[in-house]
Amino acid sequence: MPLFHRELHRTQHIGWLRAAVLGANDGIVSTASLVVGVAAADATHNAILVAGVAGLVAGAMSMAAGEYVSVSSQSDTEKADLEREREELATDIDREHKELAAIYVDRGLDPALAKQVAEQLMAKDPLAAHARDELGISDTITARPIQAALTSAITFAVGAALPLLTVVLSPVTQLIAFVSGTSLVFLALLGILAAYTGGAPVMAGAARVTFWGAIAMALTAGVGALFGTVA
Repeated sequence: MPLFHRELHRTQHIGWLRAAVLGANDGIVSTASLVVGVAAADATHNAILVAGVAGLVAGAMSMAAGEYVSVSSQSDTEKADLEREREELATDIDREHKELAAIYVDRGLDPALAKQVAEQLMAKDPLAAHARDELGISDTITARPIQAALTSAITFAVGAALPLLTVVLSPVTQLIAFVSGTSLVFLALLGILAAYTGGAPVMAGAARVTFWGAIAMALTAGVGALFGTVA
């Protein structure tokens, strides 16, 4: 019988969860808003569908590029910090021992025990010890640009496909109502899923995404109606 078990915490999923929720949410909101705005301008059913598909492709690529650039910047910063730490360990190991021990003292260990813990951890892997406890970098939360980019692009496309499917199945005369209503339902379900996965209150998660989704669709519908009237 093992004396302990490995606990699974939700922070282990925070990287992909953030990118997935952001991608799906943006896919639903931006595509539904685009479709509603174009429909409010009295466009044809075919024009609405083309605009939605174009929005899906452009949005997915934009999300992928944005996530890749953003997370790559974070990754570059982490690598620079690790390289600096590696140099400091090579040139002044005694100072790094004291620095790590001081961190443990600040966390509540007495100085003698903190020194002993620092020595033992650094004997095994000094860079890993400093990366984790001084820099806050670990395998769980380290930046992964490609994973974030792919997750965002795929989830955006999936989210955008939902209002597009509604466009295909809805009659033109009721398209705005159908797309708006179903998109708000999709957003509520996404908010519930994200909140449940992250251990947060599900109703608050659902309310956040549906509120901002409704605002976005209302504004684009107003713009579409305005320009449709002017035209």
